[in-house]
Amino acid sequence: MSLVTAAPNRPTLGVIAGGGGVPAVVARAAEAAGRPVVLFGIVGEADLDIEAFHHHWLRWGEIGRLFDLLARERVGEVVICGAVNRPDFSAIRVDLGAVLSLPKILSLMVGGDDSVLKNVVRFLEDRGYRVVGAHQVAPELVGGSGNLGRYKPNDDADTDIAKGVEASLALGRLDIGQAVVAISGRVVAVEGIEGTDELLLRVADLRKRGRLKAAHRSGVLVKAAKPQQDLRVDLPTIGPRTVEMALAAGLAGVAVEAGRVMIVDRPATLTAADAGRLFLQVRPFPDGVS
Repeated sequence: MSLVTAAPNRPTLGVIAGGGGVPAVVARAAEAAGRPVVLFGIVGEADLDIEAFHHHWLRWGEIGRLFDLLARERVGEVVICGAVNRPDFSAIRVDLGAVLSLPKILSLMVGGDDSVLKNVVRFLEDRGYRVVGAHQVAPELVGGSGNLGRYKPNDDADTDIAKGVEASLALGRLDIGQAVVAISGRVVAVEGIEGTDELLLRVADLRKRGRLKAAHRSGVLVKAAKPQQDLRVDLPTIGPRTVEMALAAGLAGVAVEAGRVMIVDRPATLTAADAGRLFLQVRPFPDGVS
């Protein structure tokens, strides 16, 4: 993967930033490649570290102002990244641009998260902007392969990984979730709408209640992208918290799909994995596109 290039008359990369460190990683990658970049931080969502870069702050509802700034900054391509919560629509004060686009904006909110994200992409593309993924600008977010830390899976863990890969791909094809937990050669928990953190909390609770019996730490969290997932705006992620919760759930390791799962704050993630003697493996999945 390489840094995406824009039209000469609109060379700037615009980053619509939610919370976490990914927007800054994308901005640094763009600058390192000699690409002008501007960040648009969502008030109440984006971290203050975006202020180390050329930036503007925007509130939910300032659609007109966003497009004015995109035009003024000569933005041709847009990255949407970082964590956001669905806004409280009753508290939003919209600007004129939002009022003029209100029927379209309301239609964006119809459906689940996948539909909303696809609608947002279409909304931007209809106005002449190309939406690209954070990982296309900063390939290091999904880089690496094999065992990334100090620890490697044993034979039992390899069996769990194989079972988890099979189950995660089936889960994705059914558009249910992205992650599963396999222990002792069988899948014991799958992710639904609650997300990976809640999946791991459930596994920890099952161990606590004696429903999952093991004399030692065992089992693997396996995570993959759904086949139909738009990775430009919905890239599956793991990070230090994932490692922390996997350890609390008594797991021996985490395995993710190469090129299609982002490792957020990679140094801290690897440090946490090594400190907990937990393996972290990145591998291609047989039915995936990586």
